[in-house]
Amino acid sequence: MYFSHLFAPTLREVPAEAEVVSHQLLVRAGFIRKSSSGVYTYLPLAWRVIKKISAIVREEMNKAGGQEILMPIMQPAEIWLESGRWQVYGKELFRLQDRHERDFCLSPTHEELVTDLVRSNVSSYRQLPLFLYQIQNKYRDERRPRFGLMRGREFIMKDLYSFDRDEEGLEITYRKMYQAYQTIFKRCGLDFRPVEADSGAIGGSVTHEFMVLAESGEAQIVYCSNCDYAANVEIAPCFPSENSKEPLQKREKVATPSQTTIEEVAGFLKIPAHKLIKTLFYQADQEIIAALVRGDRMINEIKLQKLHPALTLEMASAEKVKEITGCRPGFVGPVSLKNIKIYADEEIKTMVNAICGANEEGYHLINVQPHQDFDVFAYGDLRMSEAGEACPHCHAALKTARGIEVGQVFKLGTKYSKALGAKYSDEQGQEKFMVMGCYGIGISRTMASAVEQNYDDEGIIWPMAIAPYHVVIIPVSIKDNLLWEKSLEIYRALREKGIEVILDDRDERAGVKFKDADLIGYPIRLTVGKKFKEEEKIELKLRGDQAVKFVSTQEIIMVVMDILARELKY
Repeated sequence: MYFSHLFAPTLREVPAEAEVVSHQLLVRAGFIRKSSSGVYTYLPLAWRVIKKISAIVREEMNKAGGQEILMPIMQPAEIWLESGRWQVYGKELFRLQDRHERDFCLSPTHEELVTDLVRSNVSSYRQLPLFLYQIQNKYRDERRPRFGLMRGREFIMKDLYSFDRDEEGLEITYRKMYQAYQTIFKRCGLDFRPVEADSGAIGGSVTHEFMVLAESGEAQIVYCSNCDYAANVEIAPCFPSENSKEPLQKREKVATPSQTTIEEVAGFLKIPAHKLIKTLFYQADQEIIAALVRGDRMINEIKLQKLHPALTLEMASAEKVKEITGCRPGFVGPVSLKNIKIYADEEIKTMVNAICGANEEGYHLINVQPHQDFDVFAYGDLRMSEAGEACPHCHAALKTARGIEVGQVFKLGTKYSKALGAKYSDEQGQEKFMVMGCYGIGISRTMASAVEQNYDDEGIIWPMAIAPYHVVIIPVSIKDNLLWEKSLEIYRALREKGIEVILDDRDERAGVKFKDADLIGYPIRLTVGKKFKEEEKIELKLRGDQAVKFVSTQEIIMVVMDILARELKY
């Protein structure tokens, strides 16, 4: 491909709305363009990357026994009503009606549709296990699409669904897919970690997320350097720490004018934050509940929703809090709360002489004793795990990192097969429910994640396996016939060897071509310039390496092929 023929509109300025590096660089380097909020067009360079990631995924899914299909994006509401998820999925589900006013949705995932397909066409144990997958667009009406391809309304995903005879079969399948995912992300050149996770609206008993480690990641994980434990902080278990033992003091109300945050109150009263009780109010479906954690802790809403099951859980408005307590947030507390369920973290149970809001503007209560001053509906692990806490497996200190979720595997069990009646007959002719799993990879998100891990001040540094082109050839001047002819000769020789190569044939200064080459991120840059004229040598530079080397024209093709063979060892 000649660069002059390539549709890759590069930009020098950072787009104003682009918050993370992958969004900035994919726009600047001419890979994507925004169509609407959370929806992007993939330009030729991006589509080449997407196809390479998809090819790796296909190879590994096929090796694991997967069979590729393609299911409709538009799904009838009936099967979602059967599974019970029509309402559970909430506002993220794009809903629409046809001209006959029949309800449909745009697929965020395909558990219902694939189960409907299998229940109608599989009836015997002889047809199991069965692994069906597709690579297709998905749609989720994100409240706030952001970070470019990281959190969009339309994205490309691989989803595989497994159907086994029993739990033992599912365990074998789950491990097989888990291993396949590790191979996929290694082949894509990513630094990743599988972590225990929450199953969310998908459901199921066991799930792991595959996290690409990056500072820009929305998710936080905890991991143990002593063993292989790792988990999303959303589900990582926390062990209550010991609260100090001290004589009980008499409860008092003290003035705390204008002190509304934990930090302000702790500073004003000259006490550590762990002595305070943080009181948070939530709208859980139609009910208001209160949740308590220590002042130095973060509430974990995933854990709270498990303790108090609700379809929707969100912070109650300031107006609603004032209606319940008589004052605005900042001065609220659990003492004297009436007709409201209070859920508390385990650490609250052993606190003594604690401080909390007095439910009166400008006042707090000191020396509060949770075991006697208010009633708790249920105690549980309600807080976020933090660095330094004990590993639940070996008790070593945990560390934290940020990650981008690029894949997730689920043990679904019989959640969908029971809801939709997907059964098979065993050897004795008895009907049993199929045991399911599902396994997703964000293809477009994997591309963005690769950029988040591989870039410098000049642009993208693509891993070789998924780079849009492997080589760019830059003649310093296309007006110099000697340089141009040699560039063209190398270009044709590489193409004959099946190597993906761009020839920058533009009548531009060499500096402009170098800038674009670094921005786009070709792994290998060959420059035909002064050194060729003097010594018949070609300048070779690897994108992630500052050093350059000069290779004779007789050896350049073989050297490039050796680099590619080494990097593309899979």
